[in-house]
Amino acid sequence: MARTIIYNIKTLYTPYHQPPVRKKNLCDIKTISNAYIVMEDSKFIAFGENDYQAYWNDSCILIDAKGKICLPGFIDAHTHLVHAGSREDEFALLRKGVPYLDILRSGGGILSTVEATRKAGIEELYLQAKRSLDKMMAYGVVAMEAKSGYGLRLEDELKQLHVANLLNNDHPVRILSTYMGAHAYPSEYKNNHQGYIDSLLLDLEKIKQSKLAQAVDVFCEEGVFGIEETKQILSKAKELGFQVKLHADEIQAMGGAKLGVLYGAVSVDHLMATSDEDIIELSQSNTIANILPGTSFFLGKPYANARKMIDEGVAIAVASDYNPGSCPTENFQLITQLAANFLYLQEEEILHAVTINPAFQLGLADQKGSIEVGKDADLLLLDIPNLSYLFYHFGINHVSEVWIAGKRVI
Repeated sequence: MARTIIYNIKTLYTPYHQPPVRKKNLCDIKTISNAYIVMEDSKFIAFGENDYQAYWNDSCILIDAKGKICLPGFIDAHTHLVHAGSREDEFALLRKGVPYLDILRSGGGILSTVEATRKAGIEELYLQAKRSLDKMMAYGVVAMEAKSGYGLRLEDELKQLHVANLLNNDHPVRILSTYMGAHAYPSEYKNNHQGYIDSLLLDLEKIKQSKLAQAVDVFCEEGVFGIEETKQILSKAKELGFQVKLHADEIQAMGGAKLGVLYGAVSVDHLMATSDEDIIELSQSNTIANILPGTSFFLGKPYANARKMIDEGVAIAVASDYNPGSCPTENFQLITQLAANFLYLQEEEILHAVTINPAFQLGLADQKGSIEVGKDADLLLLDIPNLSYLFYHFGINHVSEVWIAGKRVI
């Protein structure tokens, strides 16, 4: 691949501390004015201010950024990318104040999407997920996690994971897969929860053999999987060598975050109801608090106490939770704007929370998450005057170019 130089960048902004980044370091980023970037063989080989001539040769490709700003590509570490159908029919119920878990108990919610996903074939799932993935990439996402959890039986969970892996091979965006058979109890096990857990424990071995998932997630919540039930699943997943993570303390403070720390989870996600005690536990670990403001926004629920988490020393990330029931948007820039307005995060904190900290969470920090020599040449050019403007002017797409592994994909 020919050497490519992007020059005339108004300002380059990038994290530079080793992850997981926390406390005051979250507000400390590298800022370079009149910057250039040099890429070769899919990697960053240099970047700096003003003079790129030392890297120029006759075979170089020169790209004029025309005064745009430059950021590392965004990393979305919590999505439910692969599913069939949509749930706009439930939207009116949510607006009337019907609780999310009540919709699930009545056979809607997650179970509605399970029914549609079970009926869908590989091609249908692939095309729907690809449409969403294309939109996410256009908003600046260069890597993501994709969960299963809308099959709730082995063959359909494998179907979702297979589609995610096909897209990882076919699409520029890097996708890491998480098995989430413990997303809800399927209707056929409505009155036999332990029976379903027993089947999950057997399925975990087959998921491991398939090599289609790197991690296992559990929806640890009142009315779904309780603490003791979650322990059974996490223990088996750890025994098999999976990374583990939890949907924790989304609605009730059950101690899910503390449980995640106990099991060495790479992340605990949602945390809208997490107790102060569990926040202290998180601060003493490398488990990432993965905060999902889009879900709070869509469901009209309280937001996670991100400010207290940061003050206590918790390493945070911000993700979309893209899914058909509680956060149906592919606009990742909107998610960052919600983090500014409702989590009260500073612009530098948000940049860390959508780049290097989620890269650490997904095991990609040596490859992605910052503009650094030797890392994958993933970057965004945005047609805005400064970083603050990204969060100020909300609801639209500010990205004009997306580069992944040294190739311009948008």
